[in-house]
Amino acid sequence: MSTQKKIAIRISTQFDSGAIEVVSLADPQDIQLNIRADQGVSGPAEFAQWFHFRLQGAAGVPLKLRFLNAAQCAYPKGWEGYRVVASYDRQLWFRIDTQFDAASDNKVMTATITPDTNSIYFAYFEPYSYERHLDLLGSAAESEHVQSEFLGHTIDGRDMNVLHITDVSCAVEHKKNIWLISRQHPGETMAEWFVEGFLERLLDVDDPVSRVLLAKCVFHVVPNMNPDGAVRGNLRTNAAGANLNREWQTPTMTRSPEVFLVRQKMLETGVDLCLDAHGDEGLPYNFVAGSEGNPGYTAKIEALENAFKTAWLATSPDFQTEQGYGKAAKGSANPTLATNWIAQQFNCLAFTIEMPFKDNANLPDAGEGWSGERSRKLGAGVLLPILSVINEL
Repeated sequence: MSTQKKIAIRISTQFDSGAIEVVSLADPQDIQLNIRADQGVSGPAEFAQWFHFRLQGAAGVPLKLRFLNAAQCAYPKGWEGYRVVASYDRQLWFRIDTQFDAASDNKVMTATITPDTNSIYFAYFEPYSYERHLDLLGSAAESEHVQSEFLGHTIDGRDMNVLHITDVSCAVEHKKNIWLISRQHPGETMAEWFVEGFLERLLDVDDPVSRVLLAKCVFHVVPNMNPDGAVRGNLRTNAAGANLNREWQTPTMTRSPEVFLVRQKMLETGVDLCLDAHGDEGLPYNFVAGSEGNPGYTAKIEALENAFKTAWLATSPDFQTEQGYGKAAKGSANPTLATNWIAQQFNCLAFTIEMPFKDNANLPDAGEGWSGERSRKLGAGVLLPILSVINEL
């Protein structure tokens, strides 16, 4: 008589940003999954790439997770060289063995692990929860330099907030208006980790860089442009199914209230510099994209871009300029993107910051790859290139 215990594996997603579709759990060596499409009030959207789920009941059991529809996802090249992240405690996230053979006929992504405990979480990238987002807003607002402003509601009824940050004791005339927004694409969670590191340093009363910047500037920070999409477990869209980074030319309160509200506030304050933090699925590098495709792109903006990038290269080995999207021809820019619309509207310096879902190939980390903590460090480091250009804006 066999005494082998039957393994009862369970997968759940009923939590903040949870998303996966289970096809079969019958065989631990052939757990079959589909990556779920973004979800909105009207049903699925066109993008599928984000996943986040909990697996229970497999301590000490060798597992093989097969993502059957990986090749049909929004960015299949994103799986090449990618490794799934996992965590037992939702605090420490690490990479696990992952394979995706784009050249084969069977383009399934496979990840393998033998869990140490009966509960383990898997995700596309280290999550940044809505609770942590609220904690970030709350802790920042404790500073005497911060005023939190409610802008309005999202489609799902969540608050849209902007943090206005400056040293009010410094009565400098015509302070520069610096905007930082992130997570227009909610699954790009590295972007809010970036903002967390940025705010931590900016509000450090002992940091000389932050003291100078707060004396000369007013910072306007939106840590999460897409809270509905974040909680829903979407990669790229909000609750209406809108890709917010294609809504900046003509946003509406019915389709893209997040952009409408932030854009309205920008028109009130003005913009001298804007940074829009994102994550890139395919390229294993940190880089920026500018506004050179705009019809209003000038030699002055080009000089500011070069000075900003030169300063970041000099102060952060995690940043580079050799790999990226390439230069757009003047006049070819898509005006619906935040960076392009803002740079054109305000005749200002604007960048899209891209961080990898994979790792920084120039400075790899075998255990964690690119991570939330490394994103935080990069966010703290961006204060130096801002300082390098502030007097020229």
